[in-house]
Amino acid sequence: MEQFAQCVVSVSPIRRFPNHQSEMVSQILFGESCIVLNKENDFCKIKMQSDNTEGWVFGPHLDCTNVQKTKSLVEDKFFLLNTDGCSTILSMGSEISEEKLCHQQENEKSLLEIAQSFLGVPFLQGGRTFMGCDADGFVQLVFKLKEMKLPRWAKEQSELGNVLDFLGESESGDLAFFEDNNGDIIHVGIMLNNHQIIHSYDTVRIDGIDNSGIYNAQLKKHTHQLRFVKRIK
Repeated sequence: MEQFAQCVVSVSPIRRFPNHQSEMVSQILFGESCIVLNKENDFCKIKMQSDNTEGWVFGPHLDCTNVQKTKSLVEDKFFLLNTDGCSTILSMGSEISEEKLCHQQENEKSLLEIAQSFLGVPFLQGGRTFMGCDADGFVQLVFKLKEMKLPRWAKEQSELGNVLDFLGESESGDLAFFEDNNGDIIHVGIMLNNHQIIHSYDTVRIDGIDNSGIYNAQLKKHTHQLRFVKRIK
């Protein structure tokens, strides 16, 4: 019988191995649900319900006894949750019960407005919060806030949607994917128009894009090699 759990801290790292020194491969946000696959020492091996990401989470950060099925997204950049006299700061993308969202401002921002609100957020390998994110996590979180589910990794995201024939056909909200010298998808960003892209590289930033890839004006060079652009909406 499957055991379900949800995260009860602001954010918890999902690690490759069951120890605190292991590499962080992703993160689980407050209220997000998972399936517990195994337990070892103080860690639980989990599989995220939203995107099937697997890894090890520190057990006390999960609650297996009170998994809420009906939850709403936190859409503010930061949200102060008051529970039992304690305050917890949550990042956008967290999930809490509807009644606790009563004082959240209604968010009718477009996908691009949400993406641009992340400008300056630092790059964090494995991150997917407003405090730090990698390229894949940034794209996944932005689309989640528009209630569109994407896989966790750029390679998996690249399997969705339809390839555009030319860069000039791209529209805001399309996803551009980039490859390494072996042809493997290693990076993703959101098109703002057919010559600009927003992506996480050092920080969430806006750079130019052409048929060769992303051009970083500060470094005066291309930093990522374009594979294709896809429309997934």
